[in-house]
Amino acid sequence: MTESTTRTPLDRGFFDRPVPEVATGLLGRVLSRTTPEGTVAVRLTEVEAYAGELDPASHCYRGRTARNAVMFGEPGHAYVYFTYGMHFCVNLVCGPDGTASAVLLRAGQIIEGVELARARRNGSPDRDLARGPARLCQALGIARELNGADVCVPGELMIYEGAPVPGELVRSGPRTGVSSAHDTPWRFWVEGDPSVSPYRRHIPRNRRKPPAPGV
Repeated sequence: MTESTTRTPLDRGFFDRPVPEVATGLLGRVLSRTTPEGTVAVRLTEVEAYAGELDPASHCYRGRTARNAVMFGEPGHAYVYFTYGMHFCVNLVCGPDGTASAVLLRAGQIIEGVELARARRNGSPDRDLARGPARLCQALGIARELNGADVCVPGELMIYEGAPVPGELVRSGPRTGVSSAHDTPWRFWVEGDPSVSPYRRHIPRNRRKPPAPGV
């Protein structure tokens, strides 16, 4: 990382804005995770915005629970959740305290700690090390203990200024794999970047039909 990237964290005011603005603004920023094994940092190339209780696709659409409580708190904190019984995903909370908006970090390019990221990802090709939200968390060593971490102050998980992506290189489209409000164009990515994950539309699971009478 460059000196400016290393020394300049994003401040809380960056996150205290409408969620689409924060999402697009996060492209090109650097997320850094430090553990006893070392530091891994990723330049963000793909994100998704979720607007809390106003958004049918958000974990907070039906209100506050023990699982999503972090999203209702102060902006600039990490919301980490477990999905499909096997993967962690990380979001950054934004908007005013109580609004429950957050940005899912979907993909990025590893720019520091590549060897450690490769080891965690079992030797995956470099473009795939953080290509998808679960892979990003695995490469950086992000798990449940970081739920609620403040990324705006010195700590294990931090977000730095990096190099914001020019607007002409930012693209948007439907969110990936969500069953509700899937056409909302709040997935944002860097045009042409190989670390961006492929788009996958949600496909409902087939439910077994009940047996016919008498069968």
